[in-house]
Amino acid sequence: MAQTPSSNLDHLSESELTAKLEPDLLPKHVAVIMDGNGRWAELRGLPRIAGHREGINSVREMTTQCLELGIQALTIYAFSQENWNRPTQEISALMGLLEHYLSTERASLIEQRVRFRTIGRLELLPQSAQHWVRTTEKETAHLDNKMVLTVALSYGGRAEIVDAVRGLLNDARAGTIQPDHVDEAMIQQYLYTHPLPDPDLLIRTSGETRISNFLLWQLAYTELCFTPTLWPDFRRREFLLALLEYQKRERRFGRILSTVSS
Repeated sequence: MAQTPSSNLDHLSESELTAKLEPDLLPKHVAVIMDGNGRWAELRGLPRIAGHREGINSVREMTTQCLELGIQALTIYAFSQENWNRPTQEISALMGLLEHYLSTERASLIEQRVRFRTIGRLELLPQSAQHWVRTTEKETAHLDNKMVLTVALSYGGRAEIVDAVRGLLNDARAGTIQPDHVDEAMIQQYLYTHPLPDPDLLIRTSGETRISNFLLWQLAYTELCFTPTLWPDFRRREFLLALLEYQKRERRFGRILSTVSS
């Protein structure tokens, strides 16, 4: 669990940081826990929703940057199951922001050939939010050749696993699968994220160092990167630093590197 590097790279410009990236070592799938919107607003004497509104600009900038770098998938944690416990007024404002984002960004996503997907128990969303989600998914369903943007809404990692188990049990009862044939690959087919590959890199902003019930199955071998930067301040430079930190990792997946003698 590492913080993003800074001290030895502070003097470099964004273009110099970009030049240090090795294309072959870039992650194919990046997941993000967007944390710190409320604190960002409170530090400025603003209502919490102002932080969420500013955070949309970070989403927009990171999506564009992933496209530029050839990162194939970006999955962001926008609204957890636990977030339903927040004050009703804040939830209503967040749903309004979601609808505004989808209504205004849909054309841009199509133009950039970004496929939009959502994961979670979407039936809990207000009907108007569900409409915009389904409309955007439908209009971008054929655009998966450049990048897939997945937004986790009313999402919980444990709930995802429960739903996967339910799906398996239903198919077992129907006789379409045999219990003895169930393995990890089959379980993955029942997860919300299928057919995306597991994330290579998870970034969490705001200084918290936990995964908060996000992609519990998929993060088994994901590199974790934590930064104190609040999400509304997480822009191009901060993402470059996280990617450079990722490129320093040795991803062994339980293996011994060939350079290490036995």
